[in-house]
Amino acid sequence: MAIYLKRGATAEAKAETNRQVRDTVEGILADIETRGDAAVRDLSIKFDAWDRDSYLLTPREIQDCLDQLSGQDLKDIEFAQAQVRNFAQIQRASMTDVEVETLPGIVLGHKNLPLNAAGCYVPGGKYPLLASAHMSVITAKVAGVPRVVTCAPPFNGKPAPAIVAAQAMAGADEIYCLGGIQAVAAMGLGTQSIAPVDILVGPGNAFVAEAKRQLFGRVGIDLFAGPTETLVIADEIGCDGELAATDLLGQAEHGPDSPAILLTTSRKLAEDTMREIERLLLILPTAEYARRAWDSFGEVIVAEDDAEMVRIADEIASEHVQVMTRNPDYFLHHMTNYGALFLGARTNVAYGDKVIGTNHTLPTKKAARYTGGLWVGKFLKTCTYQRVLTDEASAMIGEYCSRLCALEGFAGHGEQANIRVRRYGGRNVPYAGKVEPR
Repeated sequence: MAIYLKRGATAEAKAETNRQVRDTVEGILADIETRGDAAVRDLSIKFDAWDRDSYLLTPREIQDCLDQLSGQDLKDIEFAQAQVRNFAQIQRASMTDVEVETLPGIVLGHKNLPLNAAGCYVPGGKYPLLASAHMSVITAKVAGVPRVVTCAPPFNGKPAPAIVAAQAMAGADEIYCLGGIQAVAAMGLGTQSIAPVDILVGPGNAFVAEAKRQLFGRVGIDLFAGPTETLVIADEIGCDGELAATDLLGQAEHGPDSPAILLTTSRKLAEDTMREIERLLLILPTAEYARRAWDSFGEVIVAEDDAEMVRIADEIASEHVQVMTRNPDYFLHHMTNYGALFLGARTNVAYGDKVIGTNHTLPTKKAARYTGGLWVGKFLKTCTYQRVLTDEASAMIGEYCSRLCALEGFAGHGEQANIRVRRYGGRNVPYAGKVEPR
């Protein structure tokens, strides 16, 4: 049986926080739906101290942001975007349209159609997370979305140059300097100056995530997301305390509510890791956030064997799972619930977050039980069609349809089939209604 050397916040505490966020977002969305641009402006001033006539950046402003970056900065962004674009193109190529004659004279097919407009949120209030621009904008463009809108909050009182550059280089069609609930609502609901989109994607804080959740149905969303989560699965052969501590704190720095969990079969590794965490928190520049996350949401679990670690990991269903054991492939072959796996000590979550090419917008809060992360398929609709080529085929399938409709009591449906049996099959099928039509 597993031993918990450290536990995170209780379910009750998390539920209360979620309730407060939910109520706040509900009120703000209602205000924006009623007042549109005026509400968006009031909220931008209130939360970001940011006001301007239009939050849409001009071509000159975008170029100014590009000009503020060094040549090496631009090359690094280009490299990261090339990796994301390449993997998205590979994913897109795996999704093919189909058309097949399933029975003589009956043709079925589907087409993968891009959405018409996508809204991409790029977090940037605390850290300028330009990588989120690659993950959302490029993926949407590879899918073929013609209108891609981006929103990112101001950073230090102005548009964040790196984020704006990444958005522009990725191919965004409209770039807004706007953050928080107001940005998500403006894209999802539309305002007097911002046309609504069909899907909202991208990570964000708890308020952004809740806004997306409440807007789901009016628009599509990529997934239900919460604070960044990381799970390190390790043993003494594949890992040591310093490496485990570094990978845990590397994600805990996202914010004070980011869960960071060590799952191991070694009590010695567990204790070494906890000591290393305390040492690193004395020197890590982002220790203010990482400390709060570790104290409130950090966990250390010692399991009996690899099989128990798989069971616990699938129950946790973490967003990021870093596997550093003697046989990482065991977890690849046996785990079923995770956002993304990082196999072996040579890779890590930061590679996936920033540059390696897989998408970093991933499921949290156990959503990995039923969905994967953002990928090119999220921006596509797989829409079916059918075609009946011959009279014989229509009459044949019509007879089956008629009898099945009768079983369900759907007379109108049945008559759709019967009229075709009469016309194309020459068979005298009785009218499904009460009175024979003239």
